[in-house]
Amino acid sequence: MIRVDRLALRGLKARGHHGVFPHEREEGQTFIVDLVLSLDTRPAAAGDDLTRTVHYGIVAEEVVAVVRGEPVDLIETLAERIAEQCLKHDGVDEVEVTLHKPDAPITVPFDDVTITITRSRV
Repeated sequence: MIRVDRLALRGLKARGHHGVFPHEREEGQTFIVDLVLSLDTRPAAAGDDLTRTVHYGIVAEEVVAVVRGEPVDLIETLAERIAEQCLKHDGVDEVEVTLHKPDAPITVPFDDVTITITRSRV
């Protein structure tokens, strides 16, 4: 079995208008995204060639665009959209997405709400 490598992006921040409540849609809130992309980095490393790996700067921009994009009710849906975007990149075999909603409308003290999903091409 060949183990794949993991490239992580942590703490991507963007303002989105996601949620089931009207004030979430109107006012928006900050969402934070952590990604772990599974891919084989050996071809890129062998030739020191960016074109043979995933460009994490572009991935970051695309993920922020998804968060800023069309509103959805559920963080589950938003996490799924982020995963789908990441898997569009050649070479990314699997992605783990952790989506944080630190300003979720909860009536008791809390630090964060997260969902973590893993999606793969298979």
